[in-house]
Amino acid sequence: MEAIWSGAGGGLGVPGTYGDVPLTPTTLRRNYSAWFRSQPPRWRDVSPSVRRRLPQRLLLAHRNRVIINVSGLRIETQLDTLNRYPNTLLGNKEKRRKYYDPVKREYFFDRHRPSAEAILSFYQTHGTLTRPFEVPLDVFTDELKFFEIDPESIAEIRAHEGFVKGKVRKIPQNKTQRSVWEMTDGSPEEFFKAKVFSYLCMFFTLLSTGAVCAETNPYLSNVLTAEQTRFKNPFFVIEALSAAFFAIEVSLRLFSSPDVLHYVRTKLGILDLFSVVPVVVNAVVLSQVQDVATAARVLRYMRVIRSLRVFKLSRYSRGLRIIGQALANSSGDIAMLLFFMAILIVLFAAGMYFVEVNVPGTAYTSIPDGFWWALVTMVTLGYGDMYPTTGLGKFIGSLLALAGILTISLPVPIIVTRFDAIYNTEEDPPEEEEEDTGEELKEMEEEELRMPESMKSSDRLIPEIITTDCG
Repeated sequence: MEAIWSGAGGGLGVPGTYGDVPLTPTTLRRNYSAWFRSQPPRWRDVSPSVRRRLPQRLLLAHRNRVIINVSGLRIETQLDTLNRYPNTLLGNKEKRRKYYDPVKREYFFDRHRPSAEAILSFYQTHGTLTRPFEVPLDVFTDELKFFEIDPESIAEIRAHEGFVKGKVRKIPQNKTQRSVWEMTDGSPEEFFKAKVFSYLCMFFTLLSTGAVCAETNPYLSNVLTAEQTRFKNPFFVIEALSAAFFAIEVSLRLFSSPDVLHYVRTKLGILDLFSVVPVVVNAVVLSQVQDVATAARVLRYMRVIRSLRVFKLSRYSRGLRIIGQALANSSGDIAMLLFFMAILIVLFAAGMYFVEVNVPGTAYTSIPDGFWWALVTMVTLGYGDMYPTTGLGKFIGSLLALAGILTISLPVPIIVTRFDAIYNTEEDPPEEEEEDTGEELKEMEEEELRMPESMKSSDRLIPEIITTDCG
């Protein structure tokens, strides 16, 4: 049997090989496998006869392996795994080329070590991202952006952590429109004129709502009407000033809006328009309607619409927006609650009617009359205008009160949980897309052209040597 290694010891440090001592095929295969896993081979020390007899499958076992070093944490994986996402830093051959270390034959990244394994698992699990418990969210997000993980996956994991992506707002391009837009829809923290305008909106909204409530007081209404004409009435003056301001506000918002149709379809846009409607309707009614009763009825309805102006405060109050959003997201649970309450109201009202119908002077003259009693009993309100007098009726009323408590308390934790989730949700500012100029890639290619041929990077670290020496 001819010698396996040329020279004493072979200079390779392979276990079980000393000088020209022959080895059995099984031991040879095991030693070669351990040797390949431990270090890259130096084929000039291997005799040509061994290279001809060595099975190609052993030489090509490491063909697609790549080593990634993240601040000392060495990770070995397959190129096929990284190539699943070719738009990322690790999955793109051209992007990761500049991080290649030709001496150690690995890719070195001076980045956050605890995030490395989670990022590699993104490739191994076909897109599943899980933030390590000990890594802060901002640090993990920076690492994901560095390795160019797709923005959808980053937004998904941040949404899971309580962050949502801010919507990109359209900004008018016209200089005059943009100046008005900064005042009406700009951030009060960023623009002083926006802060002043928001304070004026809140002042006139509260003033108008307070006037609507105060003018229904009979004492104030009689005193002011008896001593002054309508146009000198303070409530009329307040309403006229408020209506004029709201009309100017709507005009400015329509003028500065980059998308007028979108603005008039939003909830706040509809409220802005409704804040001006009562003034227009009042003017038409007073000038055209001759019937006093009809005019009074229309003005009364317009007063109800004027009271809706208080919802304009939701534009400047995050708490009101959160409550509205939580109720909107819990609409299914609220519908389920109302459905069960309706069932209990019908059942217990019918039961109370058949128990109390023969009692002299009873208030339960019909089942629909018992609906009111069942509702106020379920919510544990109890006005006392209707109450049972028989023992069986009191027992039914007690069961209804307990059933009402249980029915109402079941969906409340769900609504509270959703409110808490929305309250703790923070909004990421929208990011502008950056154009890729390709300057970094061009500089990297120029640097590689100046490098010696043996120092150029290669994704197939060992196979390049195998192909050259075994051909």
